[in-house]
Amino acid sequence: MRQLGTGIGWRPEIADAVERMPGVDWVEVVAENVCPGHLPESLLRLRERGVTVVPHGVSLGLGGADRPGEGRLTALAERATALGSPLVTEHIAFVRAGGPLTASPRLEAGHLLPVPRTKDALDVLCENVRIAQDALPVPLALENIAALIAWPGEELTEGQFLYELAERTGVRLLIDVANLHTNHVNRGEDPAEALAELPLEALVYVHVAGGFERDGVWHDSHAHPVPRPVLDILTDLATRVSPPGVLLERDENFPEPADLEGELGAIRKAVTKGAARRPIDGSARKTAVSAADGPTPKAVTSVADGPAHTPAADSPALIPAADGPTPKAVTSVADGPAHTPAADSPALIPAADGPAPELVEPAADGLAPEAGFESARERVGLAEAAVLSALVAGTPVPEGFDRVRMGVQARALAAKRADVVAKVAPELPDILGEGYRRAFLGYAQGHPLTGGYRRDALDFAGHLLFTAPVEDPAVRREVRAWWLERSGPAPRSRRTVVRAARAARRVLLRRG
Repeated sequence: MRQLGTGIGWRPEIADAVERMPGVDWVEVVAENVCPGHLPESLLRLRERGVTVVPHGVSLGLGGADRPGEGRLTALAERATALGSPLVTEHIAFVRAGGPLTASPRLEAGHLLPVPRTKDALDVLCENVRIAQDALPVPLALENIAALIAWPGEELTEGQFLYELAERTGVRLLIDVANLHTNHVNRGEDPAEALAELPLEALVYVHVAGGFERDGVWHDSHAHPVPRPVLDILTDLATRVSPPGVLLERDENFPEPADLEGELGAIRKAVTKGAARRPIDGSARKTAVSAADGPTPKAVTSVADGPAHTPAADSPALIPAADGPTPKAVTSVADGPAHTPAADSPALIPAADGPAPELVEPAADGLAPEAGFESARERVGLAEAAVLSALVAGTPVPEGFDRVRMGVQARALAAKRADVVAKVAPELPDILGEGYRRAFLGYAQGHPLTGGYRRDALDFAGHLLFTAPVEDPAVRREVRAWWLERSGPAPRSRRTVVRAARAARRVLLRRG
C-alpha cells in the first residue's frame, strides 16, 4: 500500500505555518473551498515540493436518498485532477433531504448527519457510491462520521455496516478515530469492538482531531487539542494494521505552529506505540464477518485497489487523472456542511440531479429490481426528511429518537450555520456586533437552510430589515446598505448604495 505518512489539514489560516512545518508528508484540503482554476499559491508550492494533496469533500451526501448530483461529482473530479491527487475522500452521511422523492420541501442540514444502519440505507448508499466511483477519475474513500443522535431500530453495527459497504462496492475507507471516540461517548459504542469489526484491509488513512465534552455529550469540534482517549484509539488501530497515512484535522481556534507540531509529534508516537505492540503474525486482526457469513475482504496492496480502478504499472500516483473520465465543466457545487466554505466558493450553488443508476439486485420484498430499489430510496428518504425537518424546521421529533439529543443536535446545527454565515458574510457580525449571534439564531428558528449560505446571509439581512427590524437606526442603515450591495445583479458603487439607502429612509419616514 502506498504510504502517505503524517499529514495535516490545509486551511488558509495556517497555510504559511503548514509550508514551514517539518515532517509534513501530505495535506488534505476541503474540496469545496478551492477552485480548480485558481488554486491557492500555498497549495501550488506544496505540490511543487512533492507534497501530496488530497481533496476532502463534504457535500455529496452519499448517504442521502437522492442520487448524487452530477454537478457535485464533476466538481469533485475537477479538483482531484487540478491537484494531481491520488484519491478523493467523502463522508458516509446525509446532508439534505426532502424534495420530489418525498413530496416535501427540500431542506439542507448544513452539516453531516448519520445515516440509519439498516439494509435499506446500505442498499441506497452502495448504489450512490457506485455512481460516484464511475464519475471520479481516481479512487474514492469514505469516512465514518461523528454522531450526536442514534437511529432507532438499527440492524447493523458500524463495523458491520462499513464491512458490507466495502465488500459490495470496493470503496476504500478513511477511519476517523476521533469520531469513534465521539460515538463511544454519545452512543455507548466500544471503539475496540468497532475496530475489530472494520475491514481494515480497505484503510487508506486515518483522521485525528480534538473536541470537548459538555453535559455528557462529546462535540467533535476540530477546534481543540487532540485528547488522550483519541490517541489511545489510534494506538489500538495501529496494533491491528499499519495505517498508510495519519492526518491531524483542525478547523477553528488555530494554536501556534509549535502547538500543532507538538500534536503531530504525539500522533506519531501513538502510531509507533501501536506498531510495537502489533503481533508479527497479524493475529490481532479480526474482520466483521466470518468466512461462513460471507466472502473475506481481499488484501489491499495500494490505495487504488478495488474493482473500479487499477493504477497504471508505471504510474507514480495511484491513478493518473488521464485514466479516468474527462471531468465535465462545473455547473454547480453543493454547500460544504462540515467545514466553513470560502466566501467566494462555488460550493454555495445547488447542483443538478445525478445520472441514472445502474441495475440493482432484487429487493428482499420480492418486487422487481427497479421497483424494490426505488421503494428503499423512498423509505430512506421519508425517514431522513422527518429527522431533518425536526432538526431544522421545528416539526415533531420522530418516534424512537431521544428528544434531548435531538435538541442538542438542532442547536449544534443552528450554531454551525451561524458560524458559516459569519465567515461567508463577515460584514454582518461586524455591523451587528455582539447581537449578531442572538439575532441569527432567532432568524434560523423559522427559516430552515434551503438555498446555500450566500442566500442564507441575504435572507437574514432581509429579515433584519423587513420582518424583525433592528432598533438602532445606524445599524439598520448599514445592514440595508450591505443588503442592497449584494442583492442586485451587480455590485453597486458606494455612492449609489448611500443614495439608495437615503431614498429608502425618506420613503419610510413619509410612511411613518
